[in-house]
Amino acid sequence: MRITKKEIILEWARTARTRIAGAPEIRALQGELRQRLGPQTRTSPSYIANVLREAGIEVQYEDRYVDPALPSAYAERLAGILQFGDLAAAEAALRRLDEARRDYQRAGDRKGVELVRSLALKGKLRAQSLAANPRVRTEKRREKQEIADWFRVWLETPDLFADWLDLRKRSQEFQELFLQGPNGRQAEKEIE
Repeated sequence: MRITKKEIILEWARTARTRIAGAPEIRALQGELRQRLGPQTRTSPSYIANVLREAGIEVQYEDRYVDPALPSAYAERLAGILQFGDLAAAEAALRRLDEARRDYQRAGDRKGVELVRSLALKGKLRAQSLAANPRVRTEKRREKQEIADWFRVWLETPDLFADWLDLRKRSQEFQELFLQGPNGRQAEKEIE
C-alpha cells in the first residue's frame, strides 16, 4: 500500500521536535515528499501548511492558498467559510461573512471584524488567481473573475453589497454571461 502525501506530512507533525513550522520546514517537507514519492512529486507549500495547521502545528507561513490561523474564539464560526466552488457557494460565503462582520461590529469586536475582512481579502485573491490561470476552463475563469469582483465590492462597501448583488444578478450582462445557454434555467435557480 502506497503512503500518501498527507500521511507523510502528518508523520512529520507527530515526530517533529517543534510545534512551529515556517518556510524552512515546509521546504524540507517538499524535499522529503520528493524523496519518498519520487522526483516528479510536486506539492505546494500551501497544501503542506494547511495539513500541518490541521494537525495542530503553528504554521508561520502565509500565501493566498493557506487558510489563516484563527484564534479559537473565532474558529468555530469562521473556519471553512471561504467556499466558492460556484456562484451560489460564493454568495452564501459572502452572506455568512457579512453576518459575522455585523455581529462582531455590534459587539465592538475589532479583531473579529478584521478577521472577517482578512478572510474576504483572501477569497478575492484566490478567486483572482483562479481567474488568471490559463489551465482553468474559460467558463470557470469567467465565473472566478465574477466572484473576485463580488469580494472586491463587499470589501469596498459591505453595507451595500446585498443590494448591489441583487442588481448585478438582474443585469443583462450577468444574465448573458451566466444564465444563458443549455443550463440557463438551472443556473438561475442555483444562484437565487
